[in-house]
Amino acid sequence: MEFARRYFWWFFLIQPALLPERLISGDPDFFLESHIAGQIKIPGSVDPRVMAEYRRCYADPAMRHAACEDYRAAAGIDLVHDATDADRQIEAPLLALWGARGTVGALYDVVETWREKAMDVRGYAIDCGHSPQEEAPAELLHRLDAFL
Repeated sequence: MEFARRYFWWFFLIQPALLPERLISGDPDFFLESHIAGQIKIPGSVDPRVMAEYRRCYADPAMRHAACEDYRAAAGIDLVHDATDADRQIEAPLLALWGARGTVGALYDVVETWREKAMDVRGYAIDCGHSPQEEAPAELLHRLDAFL
């Protein structure tokens, strides 16, 4: 229940086409701002130029549809693929990064979850919400650079 409350967009965007697309089209800026507000935990971390680009993209019906299709895949064909590979583990080293202030960090043991799926898992919580690329770009880059 807590996950559903915090990640409302997952359950909304997987609905059949064109329900979410049409509802978002009524006020794409409001949806986008609500979505980002649900993810960001460091106020003011989204650069206004980045927000303007998000708004530009969300104004495009094809982009909104593509975003919904991505979420639909996560609730559909991705689950089929996961089931097909249930007895296999990822062999390449895996780096999991998540926001310590976000839903994933609060509700899950991220590294242990990925150890069920991969042989070599490393992971770090970054002091931010869901979007380290916006909220903590220097630490994100540091972690990625060290891993790669």
